[in-house]
Amino acid sequence: MARKRTLDRRALRSDFDEAEGRQSEEAEDRDEEEEEDGEEEEEEEEEGESDEEGDAEGEGDDEEEAPKPKKKVKKAPPKAPAKTRTRAAKVVRMKVTWGVFNNSNQQVESFPYSQKADAEAYAAKLANDKKQTHFVQSVKKPFDEKEK
Repeated sequence: MARKRTLDRRALRSDFDEAEGRQSEEAEDRDEEEEEDGEEEEEEEEEGESDEEGDAEGEGDDEEEAPKPKKKVKKAPPKAPAKTRTRAAKVVRMKVTWGVFNNSNQQVESFPYSQKADAEAYAAKLANDKKQTHFVQSVKKPFDEKEK
């Protein structure tokens, strides 16, 4: 399927080049005809001017003998590549709770932020009962709109 598209581009390009070549040939033919017409008019003017003054001939010849500059086709400046957009990360609301952890850094229990004293009391109770170290640390959790 991709090969077919490549062939079509090539065919279109060759058609375009041929059409452009025809246009340039037609333009050259028109230029040649204009030059021939211009030469005939010059000869008629020269005959009329030679009777009056010879100074006018020199001025007219310089202007008409100079070749006409051809117009150059300006290429459009290349476009800058489009910038890729990055999506902003969703802001997730977080809530802070107090967690009671054992010596292996495993969370044993969690308490709301306003109940820090209860969390410390629970950690002290576990330390006395199980004869292991327990500590309290703040934990951030994603906030659920359902919980209030």
